[in-house]
Amino acid sequence: MIRNPVLPGFNPDPTIVRAGDRYVIATSTFEWFPGVRFHTSEDLVTWQPAGYALTDPTHLDLRGVPDSGGIWAPSLYFHEGQYRLLFTIVRTLGQTKDVDNYITSAPAIDGPWSTPVYVGSRGFDASLFHAPDGRLYLLGLRWDHRIGNPGFGGIQVQELHPSTFERLGSARVVHSSTGLIEGPNMYYRNGWYYLLLAEGGTGWNHGIRIARSRDLWGPYEEDPVPVLTTRDLDPLDVARKGESGPSGGLHKAGHGELVSTPDGEWYLVHLASRPLEAAEGAVCPLGRETCLQPVTWTEDGWLRLAHGGFLPALAVHAPAALPGRTTALPAATEEVLSPQTLTTGWQTLRVPADESWLKWSMNPGHSLRITGRESLRSTHTQSLVAHPLTSVFARLRATVDAAPTAPAHQAGVVAYYDTTSHVFWHLTASDEGRRLLAMERRNATSASRAVLDFDPGPAGPVHLQIAFEGASVRAYASLDGSSWTPFDLPVDISELSDDHAGLLRFTGAFAGVATVDVAEHAWTAEFSDVSLVTSQPQLPDGRLPAVEAVPAGQASS
Repeated sequence: MIRNPVLPGFNPDPTIVRAGDRYVIATSTFEWFPGVRFHTSEDLVTWQPAGYALTDPTHLDLRGVPDSGGIWAPSLYFHEGQYRLLFTIVRTLGQTKDVDNYITSAPAIDGPWSTPVYVGSRGFDASLFHAPDGRLYLLGLRWDHRIGNPGFGGIQVQELHPSTFERLGSARVVHSSTGLIEGPNMYYRNGWYYLLLAEGGTGWNHGIRIARSRDLWGPYEEDPVPVLTTRDLDPLDVARKGESGPSGGLHKAGHGELVSTPDGEWYLVHLASRPLEAAEGAVCPLGRETCLQPVTWTEDGWLRLAHGGFLPALAVHAPAALPGRTTALPAATEEVLSPQTLTTGWQTLRVPADESWLKWSMNPGHSLRITGRESLRSTHTQSLVAHPLTSVFARLRATVDAAPTAPAHQAGVVAYYDTTSHVFWHLTASDEGRRLLAMERRNATSASRAVLDFDPGPAGPVHLQIAFEGASVRAYASLDGSSWTPFDLPVDISELSDDHAGLLRFTGAFAGVATVDVAEHAWTAEFSDVSLVTSQPQLPDGRLPAVEAVPAGQASS
């Protein structure tokens, strides 16, 4: 069986290819660096991290991109023995969107990836279509920037030179709809050109629909029945019922691509979110996750979920050629921050982790020295390293050794969504230079700062941890790593979700470590034993257990 989500946590906008006997999924990374995350599988059941495409800062400059901007909806292809990747960088949001589309290629998924070739800026969610006659086409949403006009202006097609990617002729809108459509992917089958379309926006109204035409340039007829959607389900009801509900706890299902197995079975990869109930109602702190559904073609040429209807399923059958395989859910996983994992799971914001601000010491604790730079409100050069949450039951631990001498110096642990929503528990100093522990909390509607009731002493390491316990987040401190002091009241997880304050955000919650020096960008702090433990086991009543604040070195409960 395949258990969804196959890629939990921040893995949105999946694109999939089969290259020989291996499947590859690429997902959006938005403002996080490196850009475009890969996972690989030999069976569609078990997936492994496989690095990133855009690791060279000369190929990807995200400085200044807004929250939930950056890389949107990549599209991956394996064509004539070579990988091709189309990606979009969104530099501004709102009615006027500055969006740039690029193509890069590589002989292998681990590179080297070529210098990206610019192919236009008309819209986002772009894709490529390699036509049977050898021609190449660029598809995408036509974004209408004019004030007062609907932004979603239909699906457009532009021919490209098949090897140089030079634009040929003019872009033409081939399909529009009364509803909101985007994310086009084109397939040719039995004399039909099919457009697989995301519809309804990427929130609670999301879905996937298919349209077809005998001519690439249209007109296209839409199937009146959606391929996939959860829009008719109450998000709060989904959150309360979870896996026992009709969609297995999945909502916001949409934005997909198709892949076929060597035996001719078809699968749909798509995004979905798992809402939970918190103070603001149904919210999705894990962001948009990647799922798989088997699909079939009807006798009259339309696409349907293999299990019937249009709701996603939590568990679906794997390819018939792979009997007996199933996705295993480990009781707990631990992601230790190290030089190796910084290229697989841990990420930085907008800029790469280089020695200008992050240096490693090869000791057993994988200690690193982080030079403070701009504040956590900055969209340029933050000194932050974080890992996306894959469960709302997790614990981040870190040991911080820092000697702040001014309030401008800050080093600690952070529960992070974006520049407007985060909680930063950190060592800092008073105006008189006395070392203290403080908390800075920001969300979409307020900001606060408090000195915490914990004496870190004049010097020496301090152990910090953040415990995510379903709908709440709480931090703890210790001087010896075994006796822990909790801080204040727990923070509601709503603030770290895609849905906080009615906003539409795209990334999900992260946990990490950060150093700030807003005075000189030169002060440093030492971090060691940084790890994120995630708890997955089910209790008899179907709930996940809380992650307790336990002494360092003990296993998660």
